[in-house]
Amino acid sequence: MATLDLSLKPAGSTRWDMIALGEIMLRLDPGDTRVRVAREFQVWEGGGEYNVARGLRRCFGMKTAVCTAFADNDVGRLLEDFVLQGGVATDHVLWRPFDGVGRTVRNGLNFTERGFGVRGAVGIPDRGHTAASQLKPGDFDWDTIFGKEGCRWLHTGGIFAALSTTTADLVIEAVQAAKRHGVVVSYDLNYRPSLWKSIGGQAKAQEVNRRIAPFIDVMIGNEEDFTAALGFKVEGADEHLLHLDVSAFKAMIETAVRTYPNFKVAATTLRAAKTATVNDWGAICWAGGQFHASRTYPDLEIFDRVGGGDSFASGLVYGLMTSGDPQKAVDYGAAHGAIAMTTPGDTSMASQKEVESVMKGAGARVQR
Repeated sequence: MATLDLSLKPAGSTRWDMIALGEIMLRLDPGDTRVRVAREFQVWEGGGEYNVARGLRRCFGMKTAVCTAFADNDVGRLLEDFVLQGGVATDHVLWRPFDGVGRTVRNGLNFTERGFGVRGAVGIPDRGHTAASQLKPGDFDWDTIFGKEGCRWLHTGGIFAALSTTTADLVIEAVQAAKRHGVVVSYDLNYRPSLWKSIGGQAKAQEVNRRIAPFIDVMIGNEEDFTAALGFKVEGADEHLLHLDVSAFKAMIETAVRTYPNFKVAATTLRAAKTATVNDWGAICWAGGQFHASRTYPDLEIFDRVGGGDSFASGLVYGLMTSGDPQKAVDYGAAHGAIAMTTPGDTSMASQKEVESVMKGAGARVQR
């Protein structure tokens, strides 16, 4: 077993195994129909950064918390209730006074269609003027969180960094503070064109993410993210991502880690979307000068693909934190992501036992 030295603080030596910094929204899911004709919605919580903390807590039993902000009304309290049900600590949730209308502060909504067959999944966010988007440097006492309380791992990402100029600055403040306190930092590029469209597009995304990248230990993204968010090119992917030249993608990752030698791990999911409900799925990670590939999951049947990448990230982080073995970590990540996409909602409903069974190649026979 190849062991990677992340200089991770020992288990049990800190209050938190991991802290996530990001926004949490209400997800409104129309089920089998479309948002445009729906008469009822099922409600979940979700957020790219938070989903990782929740997966680590709910599936893998680690102590996690979230740094975010809610408008103090019943919708915010509903979000808090979801977070508490997921076992993620709310000690560092900031509450902002609600003005009664939402002119100055509100909670974010995300209307999400799962997709089916040739109809892809669709996310329709409604997140302007949210409490989390107004977070700024100075809002969190990082010396207390990382120092007095203690934390082993910080996770944040490109969705939160895209919300506003101040959230990007807050990410910089957080990752710099984490490095001062010896906290390992992971970052999911999570490029979302809709978030960057009105503030400068890919060029702005690359400018922001290039400011953040020098402070990251574990960089995560899919095959599109490294190109759109950091500007690295990969040849061999067709426009519909039905095929991917993995050797070309590996060459791009090698360029990225030469550019940012602080990257101790660079990891990505590899997805070929044959239809919205049938994908080829797998993952690779670079660590210690070598690539490690998960087993592949060909023709994986998808119930709800949203959050699959976040569940990959939480499995990867768990594997790195508990074993330091990149191969085991990427196997945990790919298996956790695969299972998470068989259930509705952004967050994982898997158990660690299920993840480990899938890692070993367990089939879908009825368990009695």
